[in-house]
Amino acid sequence: MNPYENLDTLIEMALREDIGDGDHSTLACLPPTITGQAVMKAKANGILCGTEVGCKVFHAVDKSLQVSILMADGTQVKPGDVVMTISGSCASILSAERTALNFMQRLSGIATESHRMMQLISGLHTTLLDTRKTTPNMRMLEKYAVACGGAHNHRIGLFDMIMLKDNHIDFAGGIVNAIDKTREYLRRTEKDLKIEIEVRNLDELKIVLQHGGVDRIMLDNFDVPTLQQAVEMVGGRYETEASGGITEQTLRQYAETGVDYISVGALTHHIKSLDLSLVTQ
Repeated sequence: MNPYENLDTLIEMALREDIGDGDHSTLACLPPTITGQAVMKAKANGILCGTEVGCKVFHAVDKSLQVSILMADGTQVKPGDVVMTISGSCASILSAERTALNFMQRLSGIATESHRMMQLISGLHTTLLDTRKTTPNMRMLEKYAVACGGAHNHRIGLFDMIMLKDNHIDFAGGIVNAIDKTREYLRRTEKDLKIEIEVRNLDELKIVLQHGGVDRIMLDNFDVPTLQQAVEMVGGRYETEASGGITEQTLRQYAETGVDYISVGALTHHIKSLDLSLVTQ
């Protein structure tokens, strides 16, 4: 996975959205010849992420700006830590400030939440996964932020893994049909993709176990006792994943069932940005 894929285009769009036909606040009061320095500081405890993105934003506005990254992605920060310095045209620094902060605050928030959730299942067998519930066009960066926080990426998109969810199964005419059609499709197209199938109850799980032909079973919206029973029924024959309705209060209980994976959409779609600020010097 390349987190910086299409990043230049994304930054260009973000800057166009913010600056439009000009940063008139800055143009009105600052001549372009004035130079200075600014520092980016953390204002809260968390995990830093997005420093390269922030650097690219400043350089997209003005290639002559001197940007020094002082703390690496994945580093724990605390209030007052200086994570980056920028020097050069004051007007350029101010025009780039908000876009750089928007990227870095959101990515750092995702990394921070991923780290916090990982701590909740520390010492257990279970791997914490993200989902496809990401901001459009920000997926690669947001999944990179999840990894910076210590959690793991599920599939990147619809193209790199087969995921047979309830609607696929219903439209295909049932679990057996969905699996058989999928395996035939993979043979016909010569694609080497893992197959994961979602089950909604123990009866559906029994059908999958009897039929086989998959790599991972997603146990969707199971409560903890039922999940424990399901994991025991699978008995290690297939990878298991729990998903749906799992909160930070219940995460460890679910992990204690021995399930291999837990996917949590909130890692990317329900987070609080980490507070960072740019201070002129």
